[in-house]
Amino acid sequence: MAVIHRTTMTPGKLELLASWLPAQPWNLGGGHEPRLAKAGGFRLDDPQGEVGIEFMAVTDESGDRPITYQVPLGYRGAPLPGADHALIGTSEHGVLGRRWIYDGAHDPVLVAQLFALVLGEAEPQAQSVDNTPDPSVTAHFAGAGHTAPISSVDVTDGPHGTDLRLLTAAAPGAPSGPARQLTIRVNRVLRPAPAESTPHAAGALGHVTADWLLPDGAKARGLYAVVHDGAPE
Repeated sequence: MAVIHRTTMTPGKLELLASWLPAQPWNLGGGHEPRLAKAGGFRLDDPQGEVGIEFMAVTDESGDRPITYQVPLGYRGAPLPGADHALIGTSEHGVLGRRWIYDGAHDPVLVAQLFALVLGEAEPQAQSVDNTPDPSVTAHFAGAGHTAPISSVDVTDGPHGTDLRLLTAAAPGAPSGPARQLTIRVNRVLRPAPAESTPHAAGALGHVTADWLLPDGAKARGLYAVVHDGAPE
């Protein structure tokens, strides 16, 4: 289980994100300098214990209306080769020293664990408490048992979010067959689902649903990620 250190990070995560966010293709800030506040999220464990994995929700209150973004973060103790384009920044951690912080959609360890979460093979963890599962984070996948570990990933950032196109082979022990393509769309702008409904995506194979806080302190819930067979429409 990941250990949450009660220490400082310099610069802080929100400070780094405020500099990075305006250049992203899914940013809706309209040119405003972001004014960010932490709104929630959750963590996943790296089985090797090397990469910190956090799915952070942050709310930008700089414009006419607040906008909540999701930023998956991968924390590393050394640079990730070939991922300079995805580097959000570096920060000095009070315990661990220098940390390289990446947009986690481009970090293969984070992507693998997100897929494991979708398959029910990874347990979501509380964002700020050691060794504490977060049962409010739920995942559903209609194709469970039909996929295997990822063989390749293609990442595309666009105005509607980030698409992770995963190529998988037949599951171990299953009849051999052609590789299968799945796409996980990471919703970068979080939108509350109607309170009376269970968040879902029509025509999708699965999804990840979690909470975040609105500026007035009310709890919102919606889709953090949606899984499609092939490419999303």
